Amino acid sequence: MQKSHEKILHLDTLVAWREALRREGKRLVVTNGCFDLLHAGHIAYLEEARSLGDALLVGVNGDEAVLALKGKGRPINAENDRAIIIGGLVAVDAVCVFPETTATNFLRVALPDFYVKGGDYTIETLNGEERAVVEECGGKIVILPFIPKRSTTGIVEKIRTMFHGEKS
Repeated sequence: MQKSHEKILHLDTLVAWREALRREGKRLVVTNGCFDLLHAGHIAYLEEARSLGDALLVGVNGDEAVLALKGKGRPINAENDRAIIIGGLVAVDAVCVFPETTATNFLRVALPDFYVKGGDYTIETLNGEERAVVEECGGKIVILPFIPKRSTTGIVEKIRTMFHGEKS
């Protein structure tokens, strides 16, 4: 069994990993996100994404990107810890931390056959540069159904309310 930390790829090693998949004729599914507090919605989403191809690569936003995207107090877990947790999932074949708030550069390296996003996105609201990179490499964009009441932000709000009686 491959250990979770062994699934972590750096952007410079991602190219060779991707080329090996292509030589084997394997279809790569790629998704990305902050994955700050893993919850049931993440698990269902990643399992469904994995079912679309032969390998699942998960891009994880780095700490500075999560702070920029989510605001003060985030991330709760450091990027390496988040990558190890994601890598520990059976559905995930590889994980790559990238520093930007958007996945554009990560996608240029990953060259996905399928780029999967959750139902909180639509083709129209997906970052245009990300969409263009996927389309240029011949990939298909797949939007999975939204899973209601399953979000890290919701969990954080619940904890704040439980312990401090406050909402942000």
